[in-house]
Amino acid sequence: MTIVDAHCHASPLWFEPVEPLLFQMDANRVDKGVLTQILGQFDNGYQEACVARFPGRFASVGSVNVASAAAASEVRAGAGRGMVGLRIRPEARSPGDDPLAVWRAAAHSGLAISCGGAAANFVTEAFANLAADFADMPFVLEQLGGWTRPDCDREPQTWAAIKALARLPNVSLKMPTLGQIAPRQIGKPLPAMGPVIDPAGGAILIEALEAFGPERLMWGSDFPVVGSREGYANALNWTRALFADRPQAEIDLIFGGNAERLFFPDRADSLAKSR
Repeated sequence: MTIVDAHCHASPLWFEPVEPLLFQMDANRVDKGVLTQILGQFDNGYQEACVARFPGRFASVGSVNVASAAAASEVRAGAGRGMVGLRIRPEARSPGDDPLAVWRAAAHSGLAISCGGAAANFVTEAFANLAADFADMPFVLEQLGGWTRPDCDREPQTWAAIKALARLPNVSLKMPTLGQIAPRQIGKPLPAMGPVIDPAGGAILIEALEAFGPERLMWGSDFPVVGSREGYANALNWTRALFADRPQAEIDLIFGGNAERLFFPDRADSLAKSR
């Protein structure tokens, strides 16, 4: 089984550089990681350098300043340097005559979309139309479609609307860890062993699996932010334990196969398109 961390960060300027991430990956037998640009940052050079330094270990999901008139050309240039995905908010639009210019550039370059933002911006007709218009481009919604963000209202109708996005075959979900979904009760003594968090809090992940299927769900650690919660090893092992009763083929997809397919493809055709 190939294990892929579908959502992790590395930077010498914020969070941690790549070496601590590699340590955690090696210690926990995680084969590959999808380096995902920090929101609001547009210099993808460090991620590109990490991909070059550690062949086969990392993929780069970069970002551009969508408000810039040069954004579309920067997407194409990034793809030409090996970027495999674009991190962008669902409501992002380009200036000028074509508000979808940056989205078209991503599609033309063969990129996958890592879409981060509020759940309220995913459960809209505008987003559904966007995903439908680019039906051949994968949209991977971060934080369970915004459900685990602090700005989510956590209302049943919101979760129902997120699950309803499964009707769009090119939409997948990045699955947060158990510690992000079910926070530890601060002040309560830690047990001598076993999960500190009640696994029942992860039942929503099984609901997501039932809605989207095993081919459209993928695990990501959110390293290094996960270090302030349950830690990397527990983020992998406690979350994986929630799926212990599922067929091994499903587990393999959720914890590796899906992210590998989307973010570690043969880039030859996509690079040829972007030139």
